[in-house]
Amino acid sequence: LAEVNVTYVTEFILKGITDKPELQAQCFVVFLVIYLVTVLGNIGLTSLIKTDSQFHTPMYYFLSHLAFVDLCYSSIITPKMMMNFVVECNTIPFHACVIQLGCFLTFVITECFLLASMAYDRYVAICKPLHYSVLMSERVCFLLVAIPIYIYIFLVALFHTISTFHLTYCGPNVINHFYCDDLPLFVLSCSNICMKEILIFAFAGFHMMCSSSIILISYIFIIAAILRIHSTQGRHKAISTCGSHIVAVTIFYGTLIFMYLQPKSNHSLDTDKIASIFYTVVIPMLNSLIYNLRNKEVKEASKKALDKVCGIFKMLKLRKQ
Repeated sequence: LAEVNVTYVTEFILKGITDKPELQAQCFVVFLVIYLVTVLGNIGLTSLIKTDSQFHTPMYYFLSHLAFVDLCYSSIITPKMMMNFVVECNTIPFHACVIQLGCFLTFVITECFLLASMAYDRYVAICKPLHYSVLMSERVCFLLVAIPIYIYIFLVALFHTISTFHLTYCGPNVINHFYCDDLPLFVLSCSNICMKEILIFAFAGFHMMCSSSIILISYIFIIAAILRIHSTQGRHKAISTCGSHIVAVTIFYGTLIFMYLQPKSNHSLDTDKIASIFYTVVIPMLNSLIYNLRNKEVKEASKKALDKVCGIFKMLKLRKQ
């Protein structure tokens, strides 16, 4: 048998968002600001929920996990993406690409199911308020997050990551994206990817259908329950408890629908890139802002926490003087 000279890829080059030099500095500043707001907003929200006893409820339990997930999957994408604006050749080692894809898949699918769990929580709170403490006990909340979300999704992400990097990559090694993602990696593979593509769309369709169905059914019951409330004040209170979640769901699923359900003739890696910027960089920032700015309790608690911090700094300043 004749020997075949094959050079396997040991690292990838991320093409990034733009290759126009005049836009590099502006893009870096914009995404740096977005990332800082994301980090401060989500860390602040998580800390507030953990330290303030009034937020030790199921709704805020899920919200703290959402803030954690947003922080994590923004952090595995954005810093590396910003490097592309300051270095000429943005390389990523093969093993780092594996880790980035695995973490990204874990956190983005987790977000889908966390939003679904939050919708179910709102359904129980509005439609079955007398049984809320039993149906949404601490144990139930833990099981809703631990088993179907973190354990199941970790295994799914692990399976997809292993199957993606089990393919052969023998050059070229330039990924037309700003992070390691399945679809742009398939373009570089010299293996048969038909089965892998089928698996991706099957799992993506299953996860989107399951999570969106839970959200849709929950809100059908919620709307029906709100319409049965006679007082305007009662209706307003019920709607306000769901407002932030509805906005977060609309933005997140709207982006995914645009990305996956657009006509194939309009589908390209460039449109995927634009949509990916939104749900990997912008949405993690927006979620923290939505829940901080739209939620009256969070706003009041944030002001109190900020006043305490300012008071501590004033005391330290006076002691130095």
